[in-house]
Amino acid sequence: MTEPATSLSDVARARSRRRPSDLGPALPTPLRVAAAWGWRFLVVVAVVAVLSVIVWYLASIVVPVAIALLLAALLSPAVGWLQRHRVPRGVATAVVMLGGLAVLGGVLTFVVAAVVNGLPELGTQVSAGLDAIVGWLSRTGPLHLSEQELVQYRTELIDAARANQGAITAGALTTALTIGEVLTESLLVVFALIFFLHGGTAIWRFLLGAVPAGIRTRTDVAGRRGLAALVSYVRATAAVAVVDAVVLGIGLAVLGVPLAVPLAALVFLGAFVPILGAVVSGAAAVLVALVVQGPVIALVVLALLIAIMQLEGHVLQPLLLGRAVKLHPLAVVLAIAIGLVVAGIAGALLAVPLLAVLNSGIRSLRNDADSDADPEQIHTSEPEDAAPGSDPSEA
Repeated sequence: MTEPATSLSDVARARSRRRPSDLGPALPTPLRVAAAWGWRFLVVVAVVAVLSVIVWYLASIVVPVAIALLLAALLSPAVGWLQRHRVPRGVATAVVMLGGLAVLGGVLTFVVAAVVNGLPELGTQVSAGLDAIVGWLSRTGPLHLSEQELVQYRTELIDAARANQGAITAGALTTALTIGEVLTESLLVVFALIFFLHGGTAIWRFLLGAVPAGIRTRTDVAGRRGLAALVSYVRATAAVAVVDAVVLGIGLAVLGVPLAVPLAALVFLGAFVPILGAVVSGAAAVLVALVVQGPVIALVVLALLIAIMQLEGHVLQPLLLGRAVKLHPLAVVLAIAIGLVVAGIAGALLAVPLLAVLNSGIRSLRNDADSDADPEQIHTSEPEDAAPGSDPSEA
């Protein structure tokens, strides 16, 4: 009869001596899981915040280096092609750099010359277009505004410009300082690009030295997959931008819209920011067509832009990008929005390439087939094999 009493007393003493850490299983499972995820999430957020502050502080260095990396991804296949044809890598790098600068200088000269030659005609057509808009607002349109109201709006606009003359002057000075910063950062881009093209492999191997030996090969494979995705993304985006600019330029020239070449060049630059870039740059073309030639031609230009975007989204990008860098449109828009808020235009430009690299690298780390892959057999010319056996819907 005493044994049960003794057992109960032993259980009571054991419960009284239980340490606080032993009370974990007594907590509800959802609470324990939420707490475990919560503190890990806070640690990750803290690390990301610290890295963001560092990147923001060094933005004048990080952004040029990132742009140089994008250009290296675009030009490295040309260097590799020359090297495979028994051209020394240093000579191949010099040829590609000089050729790229020559093409860039020629395009800029052509665009600037087109702008200068088209400005007088544009001014005349804009003046006529504004007179037609005023006539539509005051006489033929449904608003029937009086001439006095239109003159009042014009006077208010001029007064507002005069009131902000100091801010405009300060903005001009700031622009002059910004031009100096842009020139300095451009030199850094060229300097970094030369080393990326000539010794990119050596730089990557140096960075791999900081990775533990046990996961070095797997990290090498994932990094090469990410670089392959970056090369594919930049090359395909450049091809899509060329097609967009050529088609729109031809359409504007046929419709008689002035400054067709500069507007096409603007669309080319805007195409490097997916979805939003084409919308913003295309809106400029529609606005010029509206002011110069009226709403009918503007609607035709708008229809042409919609057709170009449909061709880009449903034919060119799936065909050129492939499944290696396939990203969901919502992920692209959110990445661009976050990049725009965090780092302005540079952030919007670099957000999607960074997302493509992370997407391809993470998919490679999750893919068991890459654990036995040979890093030297991964080439940037074949990005469609970036994650064999993986599901493109995971992007």
